[in-house]
Amino acid sequence: MKIAPYQLVAIGALAFAISDAGLTQPAQQPPPGPGMSFPTPAGPDPVANEGVVDDGAVDALKEMSNFLMSANTLELDTVGTLDVVTNNGQRIQLDGTTNYKIRKPGFVITYNSDIKSRKFIYDGKNFTVFSPKLGYYATVPAPGTNRQVLDTIYNKFGIKLPLEDLFRWGDSGANAARVQALQSAYKVGTATLDGVPTDHFAFREADVDWEVWIDQGPQPLPRKLVIVDRSDAARPTFTTRLRWKVNPTFAASDFTFVPDSNAKRIQLATYKGD
Repeated sequence: MKIAPYQLVAIGALAFAISDAGLTQPAQQPPPGPGMSFPTPAGPDPVANEGVVDDGAVDALKEMSNFLMSANTLELDTVGTLDVVTNNGQRIQLDGTTNYKIRKPGFVITYNSDIKSRKFIYDGKNFTVFSPKLGYYATVPAPGTNRQVLDTIYNKFGIKLPLEDLFRWGDSGANAARVQALQSAYKVGTATLDGVPTDHFAFREADVDWEVWIDQGPQPLPRKLVIVDRSDAARPTFTTRLRWKVNPTFAASDFTFVPDSNAKRIQLATYKGD
């Protein structure tokens, strides 16, 4: 899970995973001041499991993804925050909201903020990217399943849709190498979010640390996601809170894109690779 500009379309609240080192002062030393101070954990030191890859944590990801893929329809609302690092290393937070409507086949992802708006529409035959504020859109033919569309638009156009990783961990073939490359994966503990009991898991990949909170019980829905980019010394963070509706009813028009008379069609640039 890599932080990138496209992830501005999915954004929540901020959680801190910190240690006491460097954040607390010796008892005899006065607190720093004046100015804002950083909060410290109220409980015991955070769990540290360097190098531990627990099969139970990986299985929890697969069960989550399999449940999401099994639903006939899903609706998701997210509220989130993405850090943007200035040239002098200051982290600035950008907030936004996103709505997802998902069926088989088809999806609509609508992101809104004061800075940027985007809409991604797949109607079962075509995939469209629309920028309402700029008045531009691009439409390309698309294959017949959601999974094929995700693969095609990334391989051909370099577009990776927000939070799509949550749906992919159940695909053992495509993700086998990624699971093998995990540097750590373990259960941190439990937490109650919005009144719902969840299991809290932490993972480390080559350049990214990330956490996910998954509902306990028969519907293992991801309720919160935090991603930290370790390739940047400022450690920018993406955080989102997720609210789900399982098997809602949609109209066919929900997945239909009709440009207004002022919208201009453009071409999607072909992805050249790194």
